[in-house]
Amino acid sequence: MTDRPPILPGDPTPAQRLAEILRVDHAGEYGAVRIYEGQLAVLGESPAGDAIRRMRDQERTHLQAFDRLLPAHRVRPTLLTPFWHLAGFALGAATAALGEKAAMACTVAVEEVIDEHYAGQVAELAESRPELAAQLEKFRLEEVEHRDHGVAAGAHEAPGYEILAGAIKAGSRLAIWLSTRI
Repeated sequence: MTDRPPILPGDPTPAQRLAEILRVDHAGEYGAVRIYEGQLAVLGESPAGDAIRRMRDQERTHLQAFDRLLPAHRVRPTLLTPFWHLAGFALGAATAALGEKAAMACTVAVEEVIDEHYAGQVAELAESRPELAAQLEKFRLEEVEHRDHGVAAGAHEAPGYEILAGAIKAGSRLAIWLSTRI
């Protein structure tokens, strides 16, 4: 048994926390699919197209899992879904328009944030919901594969990588914060 901090007034109940996790993860996978669709709109016929399609297809599989989990647990999706629909596609298309390495810089930045995000959830859920924790760990490892592909494809060679990646990471963290709450 692990030592857990006491539940304090204002802390979410376990059911509320599960709803937050499912809602934000659904939003994240939805946004990831849209980012890759934006990248494919620009780079679909380029040498990077096949790899982007494979990553998008894995994100679709993750999204389908959350599409089943939300109603099973009576959790509504984030109210920001229409915004993530546009923002995700725009981010993917904009970075792809800067070139393949910039598109991969986007992938690396997003996946680094998602790796940390899923790792925290896996640790949080390991004892109380081991099946969900195992599923999130599988997804996390696939996100790490996407990150590693982006690194191997030259993400760090993108012009202005540090600035671009920093902005995308900040935006990803903000999206997580908002989607958990709204």
